[in-house]
Amino acid sequence: MYRSLIKPLLFRLDAEDAHHLTVAGLELASRVPAWPALARRVTAPATPALTQTLWGRTFSSPVGLAAGLDKNGVAVPAFSALGFGFLEVGTVTPLPQAGNDRPRLFRLPPDQALINRMGFNNAGAAALHAHLSALPHRTAPVWVNIGRNKVTPNEAATDDYLKCVTALQDVADAFVVNVSSPNTPGLRALQAAGELAALVRAVVDGVEAGRVRTLSAPPVLVKLAPDLHPADFEASVDAVVNAGASGLIISNTTLDRAGLTHPHQTQTGGLSGRPLTTRSTELIRAAYRQTAGRTPIVGVGGIFTAQDAYDKIRAGASLTEVYSALVYEGPGLVRRLHTGLSHLLERDGLRSVSEAVGVDA
Repeated sequence: MYRSLIKPLLFRLDAEDAHHLTVAGLELASRVPAWPALARRVTAPATPALTQTLWGRTFSSPVGLAAGLDKNGVAVPAFSALGFGFLEVGTVTPLPQAGNDRPRLFRLPPDQALINRMGFNNAGAAALHAHLSALPHRTAPVWVNIGRNKVTPNEAATDDYLKCVTALQDVADAFVVNVSSPNTPGLRALQAAGELAALVRAVVDGVEAGRVRTLSAPPVLVKLAPDLHPADFEASVDAVVNAGASGLIISNTTLDRAGLTHPHQTQTGGLSGRPLTTRSTELIRAAYRQTAGRTPIVGVGGIFTAQDAYDKIRAGASLTEVYSALVYEGPGLVRRLHTGLSHLLERDGLRSVSEAVGVDA
């Protein structure tokens, strides 16, 4: 139904208008008590083979929702009902901000890609806390992707990340430090090893300091860009691990435009979707080898099929995330990924997804 009816209608709209309409519909569905439970009945549940435990938390599926779709955490029940093993909301900043001028989101259908220059548009940390704290219960872990406000200079960026931690620690199942978006001026400079180590160490220490107040210490993950020079990427990975982060997310959107065919290829912003499939998998493999598999990796970038997700897992990702494919493939994507991953594990004689992590690294 999505491909034949809903998608053609949505694709007639401006990409951002379609995005807002979809999230608004899911927000409304989240408020209907029976809907999430009904949706879960028709969503293929993850099999026991897809279950694993990381950071002391059980994930029923290695397939998660990437940040950017539900920036303000308004549709968590509806997204959870689609079968995701975890959800990443945000990016959130301490203060609300409008983001960059529209148009700022573009589809590239023949390339199965999106370009966005949203600029961390969100309602702020207080609004996200209100939405997440109002949830009666969660069927999947909710991670919070945190960033700095556009008007905050990099010299004061740590303060913004710590404000997010303080405001949201009691409702976050994990924090994701976003230093790799190309749409906030100067942000990617924070990926330099020295600056990154100091920032991550401050966030980890901030979480530890809030442990008594919130009775929780969510793991801290760091999301890196795919455009770093190999030596810089290696240095950033070392900085993240040595600073005490619990995991890596590889990767964010890219500025590369190689191989694109759609006229929107000239638009500025971060590119996501199919063009990132191979590049992100290569970076996952490199990071897994560098860390000797001791730091969990979340693989994201161009996952459209179960084989795409499986390739990332075998390269070293313990978990995966989708975004662009959900736009092109619709809500049935999660079901297809679960079914396909289960078949691939069975084909290879593996009893659990954890046995597949890094076997091709």
